[in-house]
Formats: sequence, structure tokens, C-alpha cells
Amino acid sequence: MSVAPMMDWTDRHCRYFHRLLTRRTRLYTEMLHAGAVIHGGTERHLRFHAEEHPVALQLGGSDPADLARAARLGAQWGYDEINLNCGCPSERVQRGAFGASLMKAPQRVADCIRAMQDQVDVPVTVKHRIGVDRQEDYGFVRDFVGTLTDAGCNVFIVHARNAWLQGLSPKENRDVPPLRYAVVHRLRADFPGITLAINGGMDSDALVQEQLRALDGVMVGRAAYHNPWWLARWDALYHGGEPCPLTRDGVELAMLQYMEREAARHGTPWPHIARHMLGLRHGLPGARLWRQVWSDHLLRELPAQAVHARALQSKMPSL
Repeated sequence: MSVAPMMDWTDRHCRYFHRLLTRRTRLYTEMLHAGAVIHGGTERHLRFHAEEHPVALQLGGSDPADLARAARLGAQWGYDEINLNCGCPSERVQRGAFGASLMKAPQRVADCIRAMQDQVDVPVTVKHRIGVDRQEDYGFVRDFVGTLTDAGCNVFIVHARNAWLQGLSPKENRDVPPLRYAVVHRLRADFPGITLAINGGMDSDALVQEQLRALDGVMVGRAAYHNPWWLARWDALYHGGEPCPLTRDGVELAMLQYMEREAARHGTPWPHIARHMLGLRHGLPGARLWRQVWSDHLLRELPAQAVHARALQSKMPSL
């Protein structure tokens, strides 16, 4: 099980929160461009908490030399995996000729994989789509995966939708192109020696369990972010471990303590952290009022402890 890399969401604060809920699920950074990692403040981009392991660094880019340098830095900082993004469909990413557009240049991706593997001892993996635009020829994704396996890549995370590079926003690309799980299952049959995980539309235990009967792993994105308490069951359900020992109140208290430490050490405003836990009480009575307190911009100048007290009060029934 893993939580997907999600731009503007899976930063180190989000990953710290998720790690309170599950000890064994693999966590991913949001996509970081190789050039930014090298030239844009390496520590700012790569710093993470020791508690986050196992944690993977997802890189974006198309230059083998830059990706190799960024991968080496990621390994030096202690990441457990380096993942290359070949699935993002945004216009900005397309202008940089990386993300999903790289699927149209499999030999270049193979060069990138080899360059990164030459620099690190941790696994170098790929996350990609099943096709580009409205091309639904299975041979396209089969040949893409085949080219990369020849280059030495043996772990693939497949978002089971096409990436439409024209006419859809990144948000629409997460919903409009149809899910085609059968394509990923066909890859499993054609490449029995690789590790194959599936991503896209995973929002229930029943669906996750169905996919795990056919594949090696499942990556969950938005459902994990919006309903994070689901993660509290994953260690017991999917990793042979114990469920999360904390209650929701215990998780909130741990996050409050984390906010206070981050404010003291780095000057991090508590709203930058609290935004990631707004789904913690999803589906419970009083969740809306609790969420409103933690997201109220008028309270942002108060210390996190005072906001926590108001949030607790919001859960209590009116007298």
C-alpha cells in the first residue's frame, strides 16, 4: 500500500500526519523538478522527518544528467526510493517536456532510468499512465514498459487512465479519462517478473482487496487525503501489523505537538500543517464545525494550542 504523490498536498507535514496513522504504508513526496532539487534549495526541497520511512522521492524532468544528480542527492538525504514521474498531464509540465509527455519518448525515459540507477543504490521506479491522449492501443503502454524493463526498471506504478494532454485540466485528467484496470492486469500477464502497483479510483477496501488479488500493490490518492482515518486500518488489513494505536483525538493531539515544534524550530505557521488533517473526522457528528475552526483564517494569529481548544469545544454538544 502507498499514498500517491499529490502536488501541493503530500509535503512533509502531510506525510508526518499520515505516518501517525500507518507505520508501514509507503509515502511519496509531491513531484519535485530535478532542476529545483539541484539549484533551488536542496535542503528546503528534500528535508523530511525520520519518522516518515519508508518514503520515496518523486522527481520530474527529462534530462538524464539532471535527474541523475537529483537522484543522488535524494539517496544522500536518505530516501528509500527514487520515482520518475511519467504521468503528470499539466501544461506547465508539458512545456518542460516531462511528465506524461515522456511516455511518447520511451528511449529517453530509459536513458533517464539508467543514469539514475548509475548514481544510487536504492530502487529507481516509474509512475505512468496507460496511454496518452485518446490513443487506447495496448501496444503503446506494453512497449513503454518493455523498453524500461530492458533498461533495468522493475517497479511500475500505473495510473489506470490515459493522460489527455489537450483539452483537459490536471483535475479533469483525474476523472474524465475512463479507468481501465484491465490494461494493468494485462501488463501483469505480459511482464510476470516486475513489481506492478495500480493507481486510480481506489476508494474502498473492497476495491483495494480486489486489485491486490491480481497485482503487487495499490496506490491511493485523493481518498487517502480526504478520508485519512481509512489509513489507520491499513497496517492490520494489508501489512500484517497492528492497527493505529491512537484515537482520532490522540492523532489531533500529536499533530498539535508537531505544530508547536515546527513553529519553534522553523517558524512554520500552524495553518500550513493543519490543512492536511481537515479530513480526520470525516463522517463524524460535529466534523464540519471542527473543520471550520482549524481552517478559519481569522484564527491564524492565535497559537495552535488556543485553536485546538476551540476545536475541541466545537465537538461538544450545545447545552
